[in-house]
Amino acid sequence: MRRINEIIVHCTDTRRGQKADVAEIRRWHVDERGWSDIGYHLVIGEDGRAEEGRPIERAGAHCYRRNGRSIGIALAGGYGVTDARPEDTFTPAQLSALIGAIRNYRQTYGPLKLSGHRDYDKRKACPTFDVRAWAERNGL
Repeated sequence: MRRINEIIVHCTDTRRGQKADVAEIRRWHVDERGWSDIGYHLVIGEDGRAEEGRPIERAGAHCYRRNGRSIGIALAGGYGVTDARPEDTFTPAQLSALIGAIRNYRQTYGPLKLSGHRDYDKRKACPTFDVRAWAERNGL
């Protein structure tokens, strides 16, 4: 088993209601980009349903230079409906599922650092909110 020390939260850069489940993202990553699999380990849909993506035993393909020791979680959404810019479009069900996933992963892997993709790539807004501040407000 690989050593995991961090969870990195992402968004799919899709509009509300746009299909962004594991099958669709796998198609984007494998068929369109030529990757070996979906880049994320977990995808959380607007309804709060969490789907497993890339097996946790395998390094992800979601954050340059951080993939080997991290878990990548993607929230469906993050793109504005009216102005086509990054926007916090996440539902209470998604955020509740994210809290549950973080707690479960920490129970399994220990005290994991929590970050957003934008913490490592200043060109990105992903996941459109400050993950560390959000985590603190939610007792994580």
